[in-house]
Amino acid sequence: MKDERTLLFTGYARLPGSITASRVSDIVGVGVEVEEETGLIVDAECTLATRLASDFFRRLVVGHRLVEDFAVIVQALEDRYHGSAQKALITALRAVLEKYLAHRRAGRPASSA
Repeated sequence: MKDERTLLFTGYARLPGSITASRVSDIVGVGVEVEEETGLIVDAECTLATRLASDFFRRLVVGHRLVEDFAVIVQALEDRYHGSAQKALITALRAVLEKYLAHRRAGRPASSA
């Protein structure tokens, strides 16, 4: 069972028209579950066309802190994920980061964003 002090944030970005995933949807969605206080990513998922790619994305981001390790996560995606959706994943993650930071600035009680 997950800690009740986690939050779910989502982000979306447009996919290049030339990749397989764009035949299903023209956007990629990223969902990231984070500990509210620490920003630690405890789970993640994305809407890429293959389970392998989605699982690989998950392994690259889980265990990192969303704010403090964002540059590390982006670097890992640039260095290790060589799919056509690389830039879209980074853009969607940036949207997740922005939502998490807005949540923290607002000082809202635990809720999904």
